[in-house]
Formats: sequence, C-alpha cells, structure tokens
Amino acid sequence: MAVPDAQAGHSRRARMIPEPTAFERYRSSPNGKMTLLRLIFGTIVILLVWTLSTFAVVRIGWGFVALVPDSLQPDGYGMEAFLTSPIGVLTALVTFCGIWAGAWLVMRWIHREPLSALFGNSHRISRSGFLNGFVAVFLTSIFSEVLLYALDPVIQRGSIGLSVWLMALVPVAMLAFVQTSAEELLFRGYLPRGLARLFRSPLVWALLPTLVFTALHWSGDSALAMNVAGLISIGVFSVVLMMLVHATGNLGAAFGAHFGNNLFGFLLISHQASLSSFALFEARSLEGAGWAGIDAVLIAGIGIVSSLLTALLLLHPRSPLRVAPDLG
Repeated sequence: MAVPDAQAGHSRRARMIPEPTAFERYRSSPNGKMTLLRLIFGTIVILLVWTLSTFAVVRIGWGFVALVPDSLQPDGYGMEAFLTSPIGVLTALVTFCGIWAGAWLVMRWIHREPLSALFGNSHRISRSGFLNGFVAVFLTSIFSEVLLYALDPVIQRGSIGLSVWLMALVPVAMLAFVQTSAEELLFRGYLPRGLARLFRSPLVWALLPTLVFTALHWSGDSALAMNVAGLISIGVFSVVLMMLVHATGNLGAAFGAHFGNNLFGFLLISHQASLSSFALFEARSLEGAGWAGIDAVLIAGIGIVSSLLTALLLLHPRSPLRVAPDLG
C-alpha cells in the first residue's frame, strides 16, 4: 500500500491557500515598534528635519547667489526673485534631502528598521517598475500637452539657452529625482505603510496621506477655479500613485511616474512661471490671470484623463508596461 507523501500533501494544501498580495506583505512588514504614537512622532520628526534643512539650504543658496554664473542669477532682489530664479529652483529641490534624512533617522531610531524597508517587500526599488512608471507618464504627458495646446495654443521658447539647458540636464534631473522620491517616500511609503499596519480601511491609510499631499499643493497665486482644477488633477494623480504601491508592494513605479511627471515640466514644457527656469518651452501659466471657469473644468478633465490613462498603461493585464508585484 502506498504511503502518502507528506511533502506532496503539504504542497497541495499550500496551493489551496492563496498567496498574500504584495501590499498585504508590505503592510504587515513593520515590526512591533510601529505604533500610532511612534508613527505620529516619526512624522513630526521628518517634518521638523525637513523644515530645518529647508531654512539652512535656502540660506546657503542665498549666500552663493553672487558666485553663480549670470545665466543662473535672479532677475531682481528679494527672496521671491531668488526662489523663481534658476539657482533658486535648484536650491528648492535640494531642500527635499531633508525628508530623506528625517526618514532615515525615524526608521533607524524610532522604528528600529532599515530605511530600505520603505522601498518595498524586497527592500529594493523595483527598476522595472521605475522605468515603466517613467515611460507611461512621459507618454501621457505628451497626450495631455496636445490637449492643453488645443485648449490654449500659446507656447513659446523658454528663456534658457540650449547650451545652458544641456549643461543643466543632469543636475536638474538628479535633483528632481531627489524631490519626487522624497515625496513618495513620505506620502506613498512611510505614512501608508504605517497606517495600513494599524488600520485596515483604505479610507485611513490611502485617503489620508493623499488628501494631505494634495492640500500641500495649494497655490495662493492662482485664481480659485484654477486652484481647484490643479488640486483635482494632483489628487487624481496621487490616487494613481497609491494604486501603484497597492498593486506592487513597492515604491518603484510611483517613483518613476512622479519623476517623469515633474521632469517633463521642469525641462521640457512648463505651465508654472515660478518653475520654468530650465524649461525649453513655456506655455501659458496655469497660475496666471485670464482663465475662464470652463477652462478650469477642461484642464481638470485633462488631468483626470491623463492620470487614468497612466493607470491603464501600468495596471491593465495586457499592457506592455504593466508593473509586476514585489513579493520579496
């Protein structure tokens, strides 16, 4: 009589038990030191380090204004002119190193985990996810630019010279990565991972960080209708970024998508006068006056459609850019 194979029986039982999803592994990965009090305290520490480093970096950048080439000099006096100048934009991007530093301190000393635990189940940023996210957003950015041009066909050559633009290409890209990855580390990594460990409802771990991230993009220089349109576009895009983390259990795709979005605006076509110092082309500023209410509605619609297309490219089963789950 044949003796049952215990290992085979174990394999059959294992096949009957569904594998936990990538995000379930991600949300369950924090150790016992992930408590609500520690999460709140850690968030305060990250914001405090970010704030202090921002003051320090801006002060240092302000002190170096006289030493930079004329092409990077502000066109006026005062802090506002400095922050909208090329050297000011670079300085502002450097300030996001504070989030990385704060997150390292918090993970090391408050949660007793490596910073890499925030990256994903494998403790590494998914390279394929990053590349797919970058390509998808670059494609949808071109699509949205076509629609925006049809809405308002005003576009002109930027003030930056081609030779200066080529020299600035690498440093701006590197600093844009620092900025976008820092925001993802905090708003799609640290906060959702910690909240998901403590609360099952996505209304807490997904919606709360998304609302905070979106609210931080409020612009006091824009008309109310355009401000709302911008917040809607950013909010939907941030929902897509959170969906990518939920689908993969990794920050790679969100890193790449956010990086592609900002790099397109920083270096190619800018819609914000305050951030157009390194853009080859400048379109009509969305912060400027003269936009009608229907324009705001259409711009919000373009942002929503572009974000949904990004989600389709990265999450649809038949998409060549579909991101893969990180199961560790």
